[in-house]
Amino acid sequence: MQHYHRIRDLREDSDLTQEQLCQKLYMHKTTYTNYEQGKHTVPLDFAVLIADFYDVSIDYIAGRTNFPKGDAKPQLKKDELELILKFSTLSERSKGKLEQFLEQLLEIEQEDNAKIKEAK
Repeated sequence: MQHYHRIRDLREDSDLTQEQLCQKLYMHKTTYTNYEQGKHTVPLDFAVLIADFYDVSIDYIAGRTNFPKGDAKPQLKKDELELILKFSTLSERSKGKLEQFLEQLLEIEQEDNAKIKEAK
């Protein structure tokens, strides 16, 4: 993934327009738009600024990791670890059923999120 996709996705995930973000960062909209569209290379000082603004790592901005905090692996909470342990004790057939059910739940959640965004 190119870095300009990341900065666009971060902005959109924060429900900010380009204008709003540029006001917060005290920068010209044309400059930012060129970065977001990949027309100009993002300079290091801007990458640092945007990483600090969104509280993510430079490696995440650069597309070197898919973990926003730059960790090699996500930090799991206690309940998440317990689910993994339970999953590991299931038969392969049960794991398959659970994976199918999880996919259905994720689809439903995505549809619900899309409806919420449309309502805004």
